[in-house]
Amino acid sequence: MSMATSIRRYGVAAVIAAAVSLGTSAQAQEPTEEHLAAARAAISAINATDQFDAILPNAAQNLKANLIQTAPNLQEVISVTVDETAIEMAGRRADLEREAALIYARNFTMQELNDIQAFYASESGKKLLELGPIATRQLLQAAEVWSNGISRDLAAATQEALRARVGETPTEGGSTDTQ
Repeated sequence: MSMATSIRRYGVAAVIAAAVSLGTSAQAQEPTEEHLAAARAAISAINATDQFDAILPNAAQNLKANLIQTAPNLQEVISVTVDETAIEMAGRRADLEREAALIYARNFTMQELNDIQAFYASESGKKLLELGPIATRQLLQAAEVWSNGISRDLAAATQEALRARVGETPTEGGSTDTQ
């Protein structure tokens, strides 16, 4: 190997190492409080974590059911104890909010977060949050009807085109029909 090739290889390796270390340090940099506040506002506007509100109550309900099944004579004590413990843990919901803010702050600029918050705080954004799932469900239904129709029409048109080209069409069993 020539000296020039060695220098080039080490140079490329050094550039790659520098890029990786710069990328790592940029990613490791924590968002500012202002950036996190923008993330929290965006999260609040889009109700990003609302879907997780039922996790603790559902876990408590499932735990009660399991414990009562194994010790039905302690139903009252189990129910009160699980409820009290769940209430003590309710404050941990803030941990999820913090994590969500970090995730959004790492993935969106402050300007993007402010734009997201502004849109979803608007009447159009609120309407999208409210009616978006209904529109999506209706769109999926329409796509299914369209898909069935396009598949049916494709098969019919293909059968017709095959008859025109070869005078016969393949059937489901693999044999052919002749006219």
